[in-house]
Amino acid sequence: MKKSRFSDSQILSILKQAENGVPVPELCRENGMSSASFYKWPAKFGGMDTSMMKRLKELEDENRRLKKMYAEERLKSELRKEALEGKL
Repeated sequence: MKKSRFSDSQILSILKQAENGVPVPELCRENGMSSASFYKWPAKFGGMDTSMMKRLKELEDENRRLKKMYAEERLKSELRKEALEGKL
């Protein structure tokens, strides 16, 4: 997964500025980002504080790690199954 150029606190700061009435094109120009990136953030991070964003990222990392572990175990299981069928 691609890592964001902006920290959690920067994202929250940009979203708060938008809530306070700063125009989105101006925010995007000041921060060197696309408007598409900006409009994704409220959907993902809207209403969160820094601690909630940190927890979300931890959960995403854990989920990615668990999916990888599951895929590896599934592959091992299939290899064992094929080996047992070949011996019979």
